[in-house]
Amino acid sequence: MSMFARSLPLLAALAIGLPAQAADATSQPTPNRRAADPALVRSLQGNVWTLQSGTEASGQPIDGLMVPGQAFKLRFDGARLAVTGGCNNMSGSWRLSPQGQLMVGRLAATMKACEPALMKADAALSAVLAQHLDVQLQGGAAPSLRLVSPTRQTLALNGQPTLESLHGKPTTLFLEVAAQTVPCQPGAGAPTQCLQVRDRRFDKQGLRIEPPGEWRAFYGQIDGYTHTPGVRNVLRVKRYERKQVPADGSRYIFVLDLVVESETVKQ
Repeated sequence: MSMFARSLPLLAALAIGLPAQAADATSQPTPNRRAADPALVRSLQGNVWTLQSGTEASGQPIDGLMVPGQAFKLRFDGARLAVTGGCNNMSGSWRLSPQGQLMVGRLAATMKACEPALMKADAALSAVLAQHLDVQLQGGAAPSLRLVSPTRQTLALNGQPTLESLHGKPTTLFLEVAAQTVPCQPGAGAPTQCLQVRDRRFDKQGLRIEPPGEWRAFYGQIDGYTHTPGVRNVLRVKRYERKQVPADGSRYIFVLDLVVESETVKQ
């Protein structure tokens, strides 16, 4: 090889203002960017966090944040943060920096009008969450979380494991609940009244697939659902399967996700 040919990489590097060694470095892999602590992310996502207190740097309560009889709950669901317990439900994006700082995107909210104290509490919490917050987590059977702002405002929260973290991903079902309950005798217990349900199915366009399933007595309860006699409902529910079934308990846990239809039935 001629001296001219060997000097081509050097000439090319000089022509674009790069160090000579850069001409042979372009094929080197880019170092991986640091990511947030996976264990911390799992802990945030694996619990529902209930606000216990909010204080200023002086130790005084954050004005208007805590309302007697109300409790804010924070749920880190995937990449979304959901906030309930105030006047309006709020949600927004969130991410955790490698340094353990929580950054919440602008929160969107429902548009209910409530008593002034609840609306003030919503505004107070939104203002704290709009800042970059240091995350201080204490794990264990009763996890606790502190979110600290640059001005030393502090939110203290307690965690309760989510059903997903305890039992895995749920199955989504549609159940039609009849307007009237029926007599039933679950297990060896005394006769009582049970919901009467049947399975419903819908296609991708949200249209019913007929025929529905057979009516049957529903032993147990659907968390979040309160039956009103005379009202027929179609519910979207999440069904969790317990990993360890208690001796006197059901294999499944049913949780209301959405009321799809509701109709008052004339007697």
